[in-house]
Amino acid sequence: MASHFARRLIRRPVAAFFLLRSYGHTRQITHYILPGDSVCTKPLREVLEFFPRSSHYKLWSRSFSFENGDLVDAVVPFMGESITDGTLATFLKKPGDRVEVDEPIAQIETDKVTIDVASPEAGFIQKFTAKEGDTVTPGTRVAVISKSAPTDTHVAPSDETVSKDTPPAIPVEKKIETQVPQVETPVKEKPKAPSLPTPKTSPSEPQLPPKERERRVPMPRLRKRVATRLKDSQNTFALLTTFNEVDMTNLMKLRSEYKDAFVEKHGVKLGLMSGFIKAAVSGLQNQPIINAVIDGDDIIYRDYIDISIAVGTPKGLVVPVIRNADGMNFAEIEKEINTLAKKANNGTISIDEMAGGTFTISNGGVYGSLLSTPIINPPQSAILGMHSIVSRPMVVDGSIIPRPMMYIALTYDHRLIDGREAVFFLRRIKDVVEDPRRLLLDL
Repeated sequence: MASHFARRLIRRPVAAFFLLRSYGHTRQITHYILPGDSVCTKPLREVLEFFPRSSHYKLWSRSFSFENGDLVDAVVPFMGESITDGTLATFLKKPGDRVEVDEPIAQIETDKVTIDVASPEAGFIQKFTAKEGDTVTPGTRVAVISKSAPTDTHVAPSDETVSKDTPPAIPVEKKIETQVPQVETPVKEKPKAPSLPTPKTSPSEPQLPPKERERRVPMPRLRKRVATRLKDSQNTFALLTTFNEVDMTNLMKLRSEYKDAFVEKHGVKLGLMSGFIKAAVSGLQNQPIINAVIDGDDIIYRDYIDISIAVGTPKGLVVPVIRNADGMNFAEIEKEINTLAKKANNGTISIDEMAGGTFTISNGGVYGSLLSTPIINPPQSAILGMHSIVSRPMVVDGSIIPRPMMYIALTYDHRLIDGREAVFFLRRIKDVVEDPRRLLLDL
């Protein structure tokens, strides 16, 4: 009975094929009945060679059994508590490239940082499922990774068969039609209207440059975020700036005398920023209102001091935070500044390292700025601006001598901070920088 049933299946290959498929995926079936009631345990692709090349069953079986099962998706990772989406900035790889586990294949640009999309498995990039410039959310599929090596695409046997077995087309004889010559009627030309003189361009008209010399690029998300926050700062805060100047002689002398010993002991260079941070900590402790913030109808006084440092990077301005700066010494501050600055420049800084901050210091002097009015970084209430050091003639003890001078500026929210507190704070910065010994004596 079984042999009779098998012979009937052999005479109906299509029915046999779908019957085998009903017991599981063809790739998992290991026994096949062949002509002569024999049983075969070879893989299905070898069994299919039994059918002639011109058979259509082979084409059908190829389409049903072609399933790799080794494809994995690369998705957008979690980007932070306050970030819900980002822009697919660029692909670091191309389709067909080899990737390793956790190797970055794309970069997502958010409002604050740039996040890498890593490959979940080692393999080859089969295709990208998103485009550069798309807005993506955590969990969005970006690429498909194949764990096996890519294979060359071949023409299906059925296609080759059709091209070989198709008889040549029989040429169709063209019918010769007798054409009757047509006599063309001459067309009378209409009289031309008198030409009007071309109006001359007025010399006063502005000559705009051609559009070919302009480039339009989408604004990065980081730049959009900075623009929004700073404009909100202008619209919300009552901004006012007060200025002072600082004699940098003593701080620069301190740095010059102890720079070698400082590097030898702490492994980091002694800079001017650590001196200003220590001075800002002292000023915030003397004027705690500048470290406070308005929240609705309340004032929140902070009993901790987290100093934000504005860092300019090729992708835009970022503001990493030095936590608990009031409990750090010069060496600890310098080490933290170097670590955060390196992360900011190579794009590896995290969102947590930029969150918070009670007061910001911006050093425009590294770019040559002589004087500026910095804008507050919300939700803080003040920001200190440093500028370039310029040798200027100053009157010291009745004599005019050259001194390295720096202008400093404090922009503050006048809704919360009065001019008295702002001037006292800036004066404290000046006193500590000009005489760092005050920090030792707590004066």
